[in-house]
Amino acid sequence: MYPQPIRRFRVVAWTAVAVALIAGCGDVGRPVPRDPASLAPFVASPEMIAEEMLRLANVGKDDVIFDLGSGDGRIVIAAARLYGARGVGFELDADLVRRSSESARQAGVAHLVEFRQQDVLTVDLSPATVVTIYLSRDANLKLRPAIRTQLRPGARVVSHDFDMGDWSPDVVRPLLDEAGITRNIYLWRIGVP
Repeated sequence: MYPQPIRRFRVVAWTAVAVALIAGCGDVGRPVPRDPASLAPFVASPEMIAEEMLRLANVGKDDVIFDLGSGDGRIVIAAARLYGARGVGFELDADLVRRSSESARQAGVAHLVEFRQQDVLTVDLSPATVVTIYLSRDANLKLRPAIRTQLRPGARVVSHDFDMGDWSPDVVRPLLDEAGITRNIYLWRIGVP
């Protein structure tokens, strides 16, 4: 058993986590509870992480980005804004889909991107040249069979913080975020030895 001050600290810390989960607003690094059918809570990737994910995937204007669990749409919007790439964000939460569409309009890239309310496990990935993910390791493992069978050779998959089990990434890039926390970005290239 822990001494009394440590027990008190643990209770306060877990209470703070519970309050953040219940009252979270989708801010960067703050989880927002989702529908039980979702694969992960909504936690926005910091802008610098989103941009590094796109750089690591070597995104260009001819790419089609699919962001699985797109949240507020920042990765797809950044791909369009920075590289002129087309993209589709897939998200279960209808409010986040509406917010993403509005953000794309405000950023002047609505002609390049769209957002769909759809379970990511049902997405046909074959049109994508780049797939971005910030879900969980379990979600990544559920998506892995579709990723490996539906994407064409040369397609890239980039995940923020979570790997794909025993599927070794081509690149793991550690990156310090604005809060000084080390984040890992994983890259896999389909059909590239």
